[in-house]
Amino acid sequence: MKFLVASNVLLKQLSAINGVVASNPIIPILENILVELEGNKLMLTASDLQTVMTTTLEVEGFENGSIALPARLLLETLRSLPEQPVTIGADQGTFGAEIATQNGRFKLSGENPIDFPRIPEVAKNQSISLSALTLGEAIANTLLAVSNDDMRPAMTGVLIQMMGDHTNFVATDGHRLVRYRRTDLKTEGSSSLILPKKALSLLKSTLPADETPVTVEFSSSNAFFSFQSFQLICRIIDERFPEYENAIPKENNEILTINRLEFLSSVKRISIYSNKTTHQIRLKLSANKLTLSAEDLDYSNEANEALTCDYAGKDMEIGFNAKLISELLSNLSSKFVDIKLSEPNKAGLIIPSDQDEAEDILLLVMPVMLNSYN
Repeated sequence: MKFLVASNVLLKQLSAINGVVASNPIIPILENILVELEGNKLMLTASDLQTVMTTTLEVEGFENGSIALPARLLLETLRSLPEQPVTIGADQGTFGAEIATQNGRFKLSGENPIDFPRIPEVAKNQSISLSALTLGEAIANTLLAVSNDDMRPAMTGVLIQMMGDHTNFVATDGHRLVRYRRTDLKTEGSSSLILPKKALSLLKSTLPADETPVTVEFSSSNAFFSFQSFQLICRIIDERFPEYENAIPKENNEILTINRLEFLSSVKRISIYSNKTTHQIRLKLSANKLTLSAEDLDYSNEANEALTCDYAGKDMEIGFNAKLISELLSNLSSKFVDIKLSEPNKAGLIIPSDQDEAEDILLLVMPVMLNSYN
């Protein structure tokens, strides 16, 4: 195998798929990138058995072939080079490889490409098409609420519900829940699946922020994403997602409307004085006034701050985890948010006041028990 390519072009494609490569893979061959050349088409593949990502690029090919090359060594070499043409060759008998530059040669040992896991075939039962921008926004709005608890595998991914006239993207870690609904994403029939966090994180970092079309196809066990020169295949989490609709309160009639950035800034300031374990802050609501406070009893630190808002409901005090509130607010882009409450011991809802017509974002956050300080 032998081909010529610009170092920066190859580095860009390798960097995009390198996130798949595990630091301590189950099979040693998975520390490698599979490099396959046919004519002037070069295909690069990374896999961890659960997720596979491939990319193709045009090169000047001299001799067809394939080899598995160590991902870390290959990437570090390319990163250290200035932009220039490089020639990469491999001996199909010894699996030795060489990177030839304008001023030097770098030899590295590869492995037999036959040992690299085969790319799973997706028996497409259903498919949808959407823009990269829409998919990226759906991932960005839900990924922060995905659980890291392996004891609850269904919650370690994002639920995608295709409902015919709309599609829901849902994630929860038990303390907060995000439901991102697209009314402009319609499907034939109804179905649902759970996609793992790692695959979605890779998509988020690779997807262009434009209207590039993305084809998503599903089988009973895998999901297949295709866009530009990239393909990603991941295993679907075969678990039952919690009945999240039952957790969304229907009668949160105490509505606070407030400037999102002002509220976020205040939460961050007040949280500096909160307990470092619970991150608890207190929200005290009265007519058109919101008072935020926090106290760390261990160090006798406390803070409070008043904000103007639009609120005409009953007086109320409720506690929240400042870290969760900050992350949810930071992920939104609206100027104002509506915070819908009912009782101090029941979940609160955060909804952007000025949503796009095609999207519906609902954020649920569970309250925390208030401490005894006044």
